[in-house]
Amino acid sequence: MWSDPRLQHVDSLQPGDLTPGRIHRLALRLMHDALGRAMDLPVLAAVGRKAGPTVGITAAVHGNELNGVEAIHKLFGSIDLEHLRGTILALPIVNVPGFLGRRRHLVEGRDLNHAFPGTTDGPTWSIYAHRLLTRFVVNLDVLLDLHTASTGRVNTLYVRANMHDARAARIAHLQRPRIIVHSPPADGTLRGAASDAGVTAITIEIGNPQRFQRDVVSASVRGIRAVLAEAGVLPKRKIQLGPPPVVCVQSEWRYSDRGGLMQVNVELGDMVVEGDLLATLVSPWGDAIASYTAPHAGIIIGRSVDPVAAAGARIVHLGRLAQPCDKLHDQTSATDAWRQR
Repeated sequence: MWSDPRLQHVDSLQPGDLTPGRIHRLALRLMHDALGRAMDLPVLAAVGRKAGPTVGITAAVHGNELNGVEAIHKLFGSIDLEHLRGTILALPIVNVPGFLGRRRHLVEGRDLNHAFPGTTDGPTWSIYAHRLLTRFVVNLDVLLDLHTASTGRVNTLYVRANMHDARAARIAHLQRPRIIVHSPPADGTLRGAASDAGVTAITIEIGNPQRFQRDVVSASVRGIRAVLAEAGVLPKRKIQLGPPPVVCVQSEWRYSDRGGLMQVNVELGDMVVEGDLLATLVSPWGDAIASYTAPHAGIIIGRSVDPVAAAGARIVHLGRLAQPCDKLHDQTSATDAWRQR
């Protein structure tokens, strides 16, 4: 792919520089490796003939998160340019070194999603983050950042968004995930850096790492198309939305305090109450040595699937359900904020 002469190589992505009425296949030049070879990020850009917002989609910020890659491919395979307004800019593979190495991290064990906004000079990971932000993200109106669970864990289809931001809340609800977690943008994340740059951004967690999962990929594409339709980029069409998501005011991982072989006793989406058994731990000789219970009522967002557990191993990702007093935007209140933008 990288040597394909038909590719257009660019140093930054300016929607106004792209010919309208086309889907462009581009290579965003971001870095050079130690042999001086260009490190290019694959880009898909769909540009409408009529003006409209610019929506960005990123996948594989962690190199082993592949469901988002497939979601972008499926979306672009269904775009009708005749009815497209504005621009859709997608980076199917953000973390090229991690993707090639089939690993989560970028380089030097660094998590790219904790490297933003980065710097103009400094370590490789910091420059990589800064160039991604300044050459791609700052040109967007909306960013949908696609992720999956990490190695040894599984996720339900869920969204992290700042539910105190009416526009982000509306996008989160349109995605129609199983769960929405209220999560103000965090320092170091791509979503946080985008928000600081004035871009409305959410994180969409699509299943499990290093695989394509047809069901959750298809569900995420339906949600992405709903967001694009709401923004006026794609025409609206009737879709089966499914049940409304469960909204959580916060979430946390529960960890083991000793090592052994772990059996997690709950499944994704299970509702638990305080005291419910989450997991048991046994010794290499098969003796029960610990059990872990829910500290409060909530919903299981993610869980470990790796039985080998050292002290400090993740057990479950537990969401605390939102209450009216938390004053989060719901789907109805968020609608007008989107339209009045």
